[in-house]
Amino acid sequence: MIMSNKTVLYDKHLEYGGKIVDFAGWQMPVNYGSQIDEHHQVRRDAGMFDVSHMVIIDLGVANEAGDTRAFLQYLLANDVARLVDRGKALYSCMLNENGGVIDDLIVYYLAANWYRLVVNAATREKDLAWIKKHATAFNVAVKERSELAMIAVQGPHARDKAFKAMPVDVVEAAAPLQRFFGADCGDWFVGRTGYTGEDGFEIMLPETEAASLWDRLAAAGVKPCGLGARDTLRLEAGMNLYGSDMTEETSPLISGLAWTVAWSPEDRDFIGRKALEKEKAEGVKQKLVGLVLEERGVLRGHQKVAAENDDGVYVGDGEITSGTFSPSLQKSIALARVPVETGKSCKVEIRGKLLKAMVVKPVFVREGQAV
Repeated sequence: MIMSNKTVLYDKHLEYGGKIVDFAGWQMPVNYGSQIDEHHQVRRDAGMFDVSHMVIIDLGVANEAGDTRAFLQYLLANDVARLVDRGKALYSCMLNENGGVIDDLIVYYLAANWYRLVVNAATREKDLAWIKKHATAFNVAVKERSELAMIAVQGPHARDKAFKAMPVDVVEAAAPLQRFFGADCGDWFVGRTGYTGEDGFEIMLPETEAASLWDRLAAAGVKPCGLGARDTLRLEAGMNLYGSDMTEETSPLISGLAWTVAWSPEDRDFIGRKALEKEKAEGVKQKLVGLVLEERGVLRGHQKVAAENDDGVYVGDGEITSGTFSPSLQKSIALARVPVETGKSCKVEIRGKLLKAMVVKPVFVREGQAV
């Protein structure tokens, strides 16, 4: 694939020594020298990521008959009716009719009939087409906010250091935010969300102001971090990656995301509900678990898992969906989809050998501490 897309911060990545790679058609920094150092920087202090390639979409009414909330209640598996406070956010899957995951996203409630979605860059075209296809029936207008950039500031000291770099009025709006809350201040929007398992902000702002904020954050001690550290951080936090841990062929029920499906109220129909109800009634056959390798080796996606029950009896095969070496734990970790009968241990096939792995809840590190 030819790398053609650049975020507004591309020149800053070069200036700060970023190693550029292709990511979903975007020229993005994989690291600025040491991926391990960047990982620890976020766990111990504060780091920043350019996530301007993510897609920001505002939804509002197209006419007096429009109903944005009803539209999102139909479009998403989670229920936006839970968002009653301005700025509050919700994580949800957007499903197809078969219950497969088209994408996972964050939705913010900004005002009556005004919501903001942040979806993945790699799924931009299909997401926009799907959303627009179903928005018409609800008289909802779909507006991509391509003029906005997005910077994630993450880590135990992210708040204090970000406050030194942001405008005073934005700081005043962001200061009282709790997790999964956002606040808008003019053209800026600050959400207390992230993809690392650490505290911090995701800051949406005009592209024209992004480079200046990047420099001010760096001056405040927030170090630039690349996609490599972002992936090891999210995996340690047990956060799914679209295209690996869930796809259009896998449902939330077998992807560790059953908690994002709002079954109540029972009369709320959403796309994929009937398929999920059928899957649930027939008995869910698989589950997403965490693995910690107990022997030398590295866990990688698509490796075969020989699953065992608590008595050590083989119960079927599974597959690693995401795997890496954990800088925080100094062990190899993974997410894997395995039979529901899987117990506390299993074996992973690595280079023709079956190596023992411990099966754990799929959160390895929370706020810098091993779980």
